[in-house]
Amino acid sequence: MTEKHWLVVQYPLKSAKGSKRDQWLKEKVMEYLEAALTQHDLGEVDGCDLGSSVADPNKFVLNIFCVVTDEDRGIAMVKKVLRESRLDYTRINIATMPYGTEGSYTLKYASKKGITEFSL
Repeated sequence: MTEKHWLVVQYPLKSAKGSKRDQWLKEKVMEYLEAALTQHDLGEVDGCDLGSSVADPNKFVLNIFCVVTDEDRGIAMVKKVLRESRLDYTRINIATMPYGTEGSYTLKYASKKGITEFSL
């Protein structure tokens, strides 16, 4: 039996509200991930937020939240979908946290070398 996990895909932004392109990206990523996760019975997209980073109010991010039933397969699916769909795969960070817990996210994938920590 697999346990559910929160999975968050994070994109850096240049402003709190994001550009028109950022808004488009948010909609497309959510649409493509929902379709892929549902089709493969791996989970669903749960929502998103866009604005200042919790850890650093001077940084801006787009977070897309998913609930996945298999952490490793969910991460692999998200990476595959974003890469094949050309949805700014080279800018993402992916982190997970066990579902139903109050804790912090653990970085599972960073598109840039040297990134070792994750925060919303």
